Parts: sequence; C-alpha cells; structure tokens
Amino acid sequence: MPLHGFGTSFVWDGATVATLTNIGGVNVTADVVDVSSHQSANAYKEFIAGMLDGGEIPLEGFYDFSDTTGQQAMLTDMEARTSKTASIAFPSASGSAFSFSAIMTSWKVGDGVIDGAIPFTATVKITGQPSFTVATSAGLTTPFFAISESAVIIPTPAQASLVYTASVLTGITSVTLTPTASAGVITVDGNVVVSGVASSAITLGGAGSNTIVTVIVTETDKAPVTYIITVIRA
Repeated sequence: MPLHGFGTSFVWDGATVATLTNIGGVNVTADVVDVSSHQSANAYKEFIAGMLDGGEIPLEGFYDFSDTTGQQAMLTDMEARTSKTASIAFPSASGSAFSFSAIMTSWKVGDGVIDGAIPFTATVKITGQPSFTVATSAGLTTPFFAISESAVIIPTPAQASLVYTASVLTGITSVTLTPTASAGVITVDGNVVVSGVASSAITLGGAGSNTIVTVIVTETDKAPVTYIITVIRA
C-alpha cells in the first residue's frame, strides 16, 4: 500500500528536529570485493560482498532559532565529534521506523535571501548497523471471526491467516460477520464494529458469485492488519 511521506520525522539524541521539509532515506550498500583468479571459471570475474555501509542521510528544512535540542544541538555534537542515537519515524499509520547511531558530517544555516525563509541543511553519517522495524497491530484474536448463516470457512480462522473463503447456501442473500480483537479499532467493509458484536448485514451477490468482505484491525502507531474474506453462494 503506497504511503504518503507527510508526517515523517527525524529524531536526534531524543529530540525531534524542527521544520524539516525533506528527510533522506537510509541507503544500505555493500562493498564489492574482487576475488577473481587465474582459476576463475570461463575467465569470468568473481566477486564477494564486502563491508556494509548504512550511508548518509541529508536533511533539509527551515532554520528555527528556538530549536535548541534539535538543530542547534546537532552543531554542538558536530563540533564535539560525538556520535548520537537517531531515528527516522515514518507516518504513524505504517508503524515503521529506522534507528541508528550517527555522526554529523555537515551543518548549514542560510542563505538569507531578501524574500524567503532561511533554510537549514545538515547531513548525518550512519555508523554501525541501522535497525528497521515495523510495528504491526495484533489483529484478530480467538475466536477470530464468525459468519452467520452456518458459513463453511476455509481455512479455519487463525492469527497468521489473512485470506479466507466462506461458502453459504444458495438461498442466503446476506450475512453478518462477528470479529474479535483484544486491541485496536475493527472495521468491516469500512464500518466500525465492536469486538464480539455482529456487523450490519452484508448483501451478497447472485448465486454462484463472490462477495469480498474486508476486515481491518488498526492500533495507534502500528501498521493495520487486513483480512480478506470471499463469500460464495454455493
């Protein structure tokens, strides 16, 4: 699912750096080591992966003279030549973040043009291994979900399964779905449903046709979990 970049933040030594307009990404690369020899098969060069590098992260934004714990602290740490913990948190709906240690390699305020905001730019260099994490909502919990009208559900609902097929008799024209979750907000086809309470009636297509029902569980600051249930009138 595409994710809009608005709301991404950069944290330096525990403080969010103010007024950033562009936060560069973490670009992990590997050195290439040539291990070719006179015995290399068919005279083709051979290589192995060498040391890994977390890369540099450029930052762009507007100068904020009041940001003593972010922009100004970065200059202080650069002059002290000290590494600090840093992180990039993507919009909360994704639950995604990078964390790493880094050193400052550039810091600039200005130019001060006659008609425009004073810019701020900086570059940090990752030292060591960056950590990438995705916090995911817990999703449905036992008894997961049930469909009215004695539906036959395949596979048996379980935490790790996200796609299901449910069969009902030909004469059934609508069903309700009852999901269960211990945390977060549950929606069934876009409508909020209370855990353990049946949804409103879901109208089914004609006999032999399929109706797609989506169940989404979303917790704050975590990626949502989506279940797809195809209901078939046998």
